[in-house]
Parts: sequence; C-alpha cells; structure tokens
Amino acid sequence: MPDQLTAATPPQPILQPTQPSGHSDRPRRYVFVLLDRFTMLSFAAAMEPLRLANRLAGRRLYEWRMLGEQGEYATCSNGSRVMLDGPLSDTQRDDTILICGGIDVTRATTRPLLAWLRREARRGGRMGALCTGTWVLAEAGLLDARRATIHWENQDGFAEKFPDVTLIRTVFVEDGNRLTAAGGTAAIDMMLRQIARDHGNELASRVADQMIHTSIRSEDDHQRMSIPIRIGARHPRLAQVVARMEANIEEPVSPARLASEAGMSPRQLERLFARYLGRSPKRYYMEIRLERARNLLLQTEMSVMEIALACGFASAAHFSKCYRGTYGSTPYRQRETEAQPGS
Repeated sequence: MPDQLTAATPPQPILQPTQPSGHSDRPRRYVFVLLDRFTMLSFAAAMEPLRLANRLAGRRLYEWRMLGEQGEYATCSNGSRVMLDGPLSDTQRDDTILICGGIDVTRATTRPLLAWLRREARRGGRMGALCTGTWVLAEAGLLDARRATIHWENQDGFAEKFPDVTLIRTVFVEDGNRLTAAGGTAAIDMMLRQIARDHGNELASRVADQMIHTSIRSEDDHQRMSIPIRIGARHPRLAQVVARMEANIEEPVSPARLASEAGMSPRQLERLFARYLGRSPKRYYMEIRLERARNLLLQTEMSVMEIALACGFASAAHFSKCYRGTYGSTPYRQRETEAQPGS
C-alpha cells in the first residue's frame, strides 16, 4: 500500500529570530495544488524552506495548505500518497498558489482545474508553478506575455505549444506576481529568494545551511550542468562542437564544417569523438536530434512530418527509420502507446 504523508504542524522553534522582519505578524500562506503524479522532490524543495524558516525564526512566519482535485489525497510520481487539506476551493487574496506538476501534466490539466485557476487569478494574488506546473499556468493563459521557466526536458514542447510565453531557461523566474521554478531542487532557490525578501538574507542563509544547500542560485543560473561535465570530458574543442550541435537542430551542420570551425580536420574530429564519447560525430549529432524529436513527439500535437523537419530530417520516412533504430518503435507507434490510458 502506498505511503501516506500528512501536512505536519511546524515543530516548536529552537532559536529566537535574530532580526525583526519589518512585516506584519500575520504569517504568509502558500497553497500547494498537487496534480496527479506530481514530483515529490520539487514539492518538498518548496515546502521545507518554509518549515525551516519557522523553526529558525522562533515563530510562525509561513503557513501552507495542500489542495487537489481529488480532495482526499494526491498520488505523486513515486507512488506515495500525500493527504490533502481539501479540494480546490477559494483562497485568500494574500495567498500564494503554487501548482506542483510532474509526469503526464497534459492529462492532469483538466477543465475544472483551469477554470479554478482563472477564477483565482482574478483576485490578483501571486501564482506560481513547480516543475511542469508551468504548463498548466500557460494553458490557463496566465503566463501570456510573461517570462517563465520549466524543466529543461519539457522546454522544446513548451516553446512550440505556448509561443506567447517568453521561455527563460534558468532555474527559476519571477515576473511580477508569477513565480516559476524548473523542478528538482530549483524550488529551494526560489523559496530562499522569497524568505530573503520577506525576512532578510540572514534567515535565508541559515535555512540554506540547514538544508546543506551550499550555494544559493540566482534567477540567472542555468538548469543544466555545463557541457564538459555532462559529456564527462574537459576538452574545449569537443565542448565547442557539442554546443554547436545542440544549437543547430533544425538545420544540422556538416561534420566537415564542425571540424573546420573547431580548427581541426574531419579525421581529427572523428578520433576526438571516438576517444571521449565512444561514437562518431555523426552518430552523436543524430542522438541529440532524436532526443529533441522524442520530446516534441510526446509533449506536443505536432505532426510527425513537422517534427521531422524541426529536427533536421528531410522526410518523415527517414525520420521514422532513424527513430525506430534508436528507440525500437516508430514515432507513430510511440505516440499511440503513450496516449493509452494508464501508460
């Protein structure tokens, strides 16, 4: 039977506040909306800084509620269940609503949820999202003409689906009364920013210290590790070529040109890739393009032909052949399989 977690009352304080906050004594409240199959990591990364701020300050600075369409509990992507405080209901004007997304966010984006979000948005309060929850806010039209971020794996589909949203590929983004965090541990940094703004940098730093979070990231920090770390090789020219590949998916650059731009011969480029990445430049480039294609296939309603062209393939037939060779299924079959209920 899945584990069950409950919203615990913050523990008794162990330290007195080191400085007054200068704010009202009334706690600021966050409302977490837990979608079906939400990610536990990003949810905990947002809630725990609030709990620790209360504990370290010696008083209740923050409160929280957990809501969901189911009303009783929400199931996260690892199968655990989190008890809810209730179904979707009216919130207070000063509440901050955070949508906690996860796997299959399009299925969790229901009409009642969108209607509730639009109604709550008319109150003028702050709204935000964690991980793929950004998709839901965008679907509700609440991010139009705004800057926002989403987990890097969902960025390709998001950019195609919501052209009116300015996608920023950083760990978190604040645009007026809209907050979005990319998922994973990015919510820690976003919430530390809120704590620092509400109660000072010292408290935020102490919370980070409690979480063994040794470097507080800013709104300008990127989500993904640097290319040398991702590919496991600190070779400047290799990193340069990989970056060029990743930036040119729709119109691939020839291996000869990649080699020339990196100041080497095609043969030298072949040896470099074989030594550090265990495959040819052509094969590595193909894998990057197919990964982008798979994201678009599963996250958008683009046709297979449109995806093929967006990823540098001249025809749907060639794309399908390459896709099947890598993933063991054609793009058409993959999309049908993913569309099956419960898949």
